[in-house]
Amino acid sequence: MTDCQLYLISPLDVSGEFPQRLERALDAGPRLVTAFQFRVKGIDQHDAVRLAEPLQAICAARDVAFIVNDDISLAKRLRADGVHLGQGDGDPKDAREQLGRETQIGVTCHASKHLAMEAGEAGADYVAFGAFFDSTTKASDYRPDPDILDWWSTLFEIPCVAIGGITPENCRPLVEAGADFLAVSGAVWNGDEVSAIEAFAEQIRPA
Repeated sequence: MTDCQLYLISPLDVSGEFPQRLERALDAGPRLVTAFQFRVKGIDQHDAVRLAEPLQAICAARDVAFIVNDDISLAKRLRADGVHLGQGDGDPKDAREQLGRETQIGVTCHASKHLAMEAGEAGADYVAFGAFFDSTTKASDYRPDPDILDWWSTLFEIPCVAIGGITPENCRPLVEAGADFLAVSGAVWNGDEVSAIEAFAEQIRPA
């Protein structure tokens, strides 16, 4: 069975007490949480850098990959560990040229096997499928079946990420289908982050 791990996605507001919350979440799941995506909208790059830097340091101290959502130039400026691209956010080949060989590049593929194969051919380091469930974090018209995770992990070496409304209560079928990572946001940040990480660990580890 896959060693599934957690990929945390930030809330849109990462100011105030959020750095302390991130520390608590990462410390609650050492070796379980292996990536964190910085996802903020509608602010200029200077403000984004100011907000990102303390979070990036928290991740670096715990060997957690710091991934920037949607913005290749911000990822380059921060020397982030990676960038996550939606279908309209740029080409993985362009991102690779700008960010270098060591940077992790992920691509949203919705419910499409074709988009996932294209992303892999373009050099993506991981592909993301979803939304598997209703999500309050980001609306999606796509509802892939968990079987797409099994199909992908059987045929390809590139890791796959499951995303969209994932909670401790509904995640087990995705783990069993072969998800390498569960991307989670609201399930962690909308309540007590430590309890949420521990609840995910209980579901992921026995699977």
